[in-house]
Parts: sequence; structure tokens; C-alpha cells
Amino acid sequence: MEGDAVRRGTTRFRMVRAWIGTGWLGVQLAVGATAGADTNAPGPEVIVVTGAAGERAYGEMFASWAMRLKVAATRAEAAFTWIGQGPSAGDGDRGLLQRTLTGRAKQSIEPLWLVLIGHGTYDGRTAKFNLRGADVTAAELAEWLQGFRRPLAIINCTSASAPFINRLKGEDRVIVTATKSGTEKNFARFGNYFTAGIADPGADLDKDGQTSLLEAFLMASKEAQVFYGEKGRLATEHALIDDNGDGFGSRADWFRGVRAVKKPAGKTEIDGFRAHQLHLVRSELEKGLTPDERAERDRLELALNRHRDRKARMTDEVYYSQLEKIVIQIARIYERAEARRRESSSDSPKPAEEAAK
Repeated sequence: MEGDAVRRGTTRFRMVRAWIGTGWLGVQLAVGATAGADTNAPGPEVIVVTGAAGERAYGEMFASWAMRLKVAATRAEAAFTWIGQGPSAGDGDRGLLQRTLTGRAKQSIEPLWLVLIGHGTYDGRTAKFNLRGADVTAAELAEWLQGFRRPLAIINCTSASAPFINRLKGEDRVIVTATKSGTEKNFARFGNYFTAGIADPGADLDKDGQTSLLEAFLMASKEAQVFYGEKGRLATEHALIDDNGDGFGSRADWFRGVRAVKKPAGKTEIDGFRAHQLHLVRSELEKGLTPDERAERDRLELALNRHRDRKARMTDEVYYSQLEKIVIQIARIYERAEARRRESSSDSPKPAEEAAK
């Protein structure tokens, strides 16, 4: 009886694997650049805030990091806002940041990226991001983001930034900080490597033609540690990422490839799944999906990852049966996109010499 269940599970696994290898992935590779894209849907938005530099050298450095994000946002056809550039507003950049967030759509399928570049402080109670004029605290930023019901990617590249995780955590939010605690107060270099990696094909660990937020985090964390090692200095920053809303955060060295293999005690779910679904600069395949299809695909992929984590608590029969259902639903999303691509291709005007044949 048990042998029959194992054989059925093995057969189902082979069917699912075959579907993934020849159906699902094959369809993915065939999807065109813009097939089926909903051109009326609002795209992703990027808000970059460069804080008070203190010294000219820091100001030039922060501006260069922000410019990388501007270039990436342009490639992504994302709306781009840069706070901290040019003359300061009458009430300082703090008021401008609050007004900017207030004016953004609170509900959307598309993500809002908020990147904080500069210096941070922590006095044991309150974490702050240093701005021109009054600083902004983690608690204030959390209050301004309360009404958002859309994917949020918040990357705090400053020193002493870790306390922002617990304040900003939430459903469908990815929070990245340059440090693992508020006591890591020395200048953080994480932002240099993160802004360089967010659109760098070299950071694409799973080779799907795009660099995810998770992959940029992993690359930046690694490069920061290499910097300290080559200088023979003790590392004073250890970045964290939290995307399951529990507020603990995970370090880059807890990952093997793009999958976490370790989690803090008490956590019920590992980090990284949601962060790996967010891409500022999307691949041609990704552009072929409508926003609704992308959101549904993401939901199913999260369900698939959670299902895999529960495998040890299921029989093979149950595990593979449920796995097959999820994979088939994902495959059908790509099949619809491929059908649209073919239809669009057949409707495209043919070259004059070909039409004359």
C-alpha cells in the first residue's frame, strides 16, 4: 500500500517536472516582449531620498548612487522622484517626503520603491534618517505608509538602519536595511553595491534574465563584506532583509543561492520568497504578462514555495497532487501570454517583399 503511494507520487513528480521543463519553462522562453501588456495600468514608482551629506564627498557619493537608480527607473519605465536634489523646500525635505508619499496611489498592483540614501542614527530608542532640516524617524515613516495596500520595497542604505524593519514591517512589504542592529553606526557602504546591482545582469543568480530585489540584496551584502575583508578591517555593517512581515530579518549568509536555509528562532517562515518576485528592470518575459497575471503568478509562486516547505508533514500522494495543481495554474498563465503573442505576431504587417510572394 505504502509502495503504491510512493510510486504514484514519483510518477506525479515526473509529470510535474516534465510540465515544468517542457511546458511551463518552454512557454516562458517564447513569450514576446510586450505581448498582452496592459499599457493603461500604472507602472512601478521609485522614490529616492538622499539625506544630509555632512561633507561634500558624501554628497557626491550619494548623488551617484541615486543616479544609478534614476537610470534603472528610466529603463523600467517607472515614475521617478528624487528628494534631496537641488534647493531644499521651505519646511525641509521631511515635509516634502511626507507630501510625496501622501500623493501616491495607496492601492495598486504595481510596487512602490522607496530608497533612503545617506546617514542614519540610533540613540537606543529612536532610529532616524538624517535629512536636510528635520530628520525623519522610523515611527513617522511607518505612520505615513499606514494606508498603503500595494507592494512596497523599502531599502534603507544608512548606518543604524535595522530598527526600521520592526517599524515598517507588514504584509506585501520588503524591508531592507544596511545594518543588523541600531548599534552598527559607522558609515554604511551597502548602498553603493545595492544601487550598482539592482539592474546588473551579473547579480542575476537564477539566470532568468532579470535581477530581483533579493538578488541585489545578496550581491550588495557579499560585496560589502568583500570590501572589509580586502581592507583587513572588521565589518561594521551586516544587511538584513524582511519580506514575510515578522520583523526579524535575515542575513545574506543565511541563503544558498536565492533560497534561505536558516531563520531566526521563533520564525515560522523564511524570508526571500516575496523579495525574489520584485524586479525593478523586468525581463522581456515579465513584460509579456499583464499586471493582473503577474500578481496572480506571484500569489501562486508564494503558495508553491510554502507548499514545498511543508513537504515533510505530508504524504507523497498529497504533496505531489497539490504541487501539480499549483504548477498547472502557473503554466496556464504563461500559455495565455503565449497565445496573445502568437495572435499579435500573426496580425503584424508583413514586409512588402514577403507579402508579394
